Order: sequence, then structure tokens, then C-alpha cells
Amino acid sequence: MKFCSHCSATLVQTIPAGDNRLRHVCPQCDTIFYQNPKIVAGTLPVFEGPQQKQVLLCKRAIEPRKGYWTLPAGFMENGESTEQAALRETQEEAHADVTLQQPLSMISIPHIDQVHLFYLADLTEAEFSAGEESLDVQLFTEDDIPWDDIAFATVARTLRYFFKHQNNPNQLKQCLSGTIELSESLQRLEAEEKLKVQKG
Repeated sequence: MKFCSHCSATLVQTIPAGDNRLRHVCPQCDTIFYQNPKIVAGTLPVFEGPQQKQVLLCKRAIEPRKGYWTLPAGFMENGESTEQAALRETQEEAHADVTLQQPLSMISIPHIDQVHLFYLADLTEAEFSAGEESLDVQLFTEDDIPWDDIAFATVARTLRYFFKHQNNPNQLKQCLSGTIELSESLQRLEAEEKLKVQKG
């Protein structure tokens, strides 16, 4: 941020009285601009197949991570609940109508100021299609998940938690929580680059 949205003065960074962090502050009108983490809300849609459970994944049509697979999710809008945001994003990205169950995972990513929240959801009908932000949408069994092409560490962690406990409803009611550190994200990207070289 450079300029005050109230009076157009140039902002300065300082620690306001009674605070303990640097903030963008307007020296002219004293407005303090707080910047807070963004919430990404989405679903892990589960379809009960004839023999085993399948999950719905979307191939991203936009950056970051274009061409990689993810769960339907996106940033919350003002005025939404996390449940409303998760349902909206699932409809927008996968044209899928789901029924929300309990929160499945909540993972913090401090180095990009985000929190990712995924709800377990029932996909009662195998009706879906790619939205504007998706190149493709497919159902996958656990054995078919393209693990090397999963877009985000939070998605991979959520998927593994679900498949590990899919037959234990009591365990799934315990929301997975955790943190993705910068070092873990960098290690994952390095591993992907090595894999690309090997395949190339």
C-alpha cells in the first residue's frame, strides 16, 4: 500500500500506540490500515461409486499452478460464511451441487498469509463439468489420484487425511489442523522440478 484511501496522503509504516506490529498508517488523517490473512474455502466432494469412494478434482485453468489438480476452492467474498463460500466455489469451478458435512481440514500457510479450509461434502449425483477456472473435472479413486500433479500442499494433505480415515467417520469428524511452512513448500517445488527433468 502507498496511499491513503481516505485522504490520498502517502502512507508510512509504523507501530501504532498500543500495537506491536508495523502497520500502514496515514500521517495526515491517522487511519490505520490492517492487513489480515485471507481465507480460502472449498470442499472435498465424495461420490459413492459402485465399489469404492471417489473424490472430485479440478484441473486448474489459471495461475498459480495452472494445469495441476486441486479441490474446488477459492477466496471468500465479503458477506459470506465459510459454508457459503465453499458451496459457491464448488459450483463455479466444477458445476457440482454438493451437501456439506463437517469441516475436514484447516491449514495455515503463514508465509503467504492464507488459511485453507475444506469441508467434507457429499456428491450424490455424478453430474459436474468444468467451470471457467477449470480445464477439466474428474472423479478419482484413491489409486488413481495424480499425486505428482496436485496443485497445493494443503490439498495433498487433506486428500491423504481423508483416504486414511475414509472408513472411520468418528476420526473424520476431528478436523485436521496444521501449518504449511515455507521450507515445506520450497522442498515440494524442488521435487517437482526434479521430476519434470526426469520425465523430460
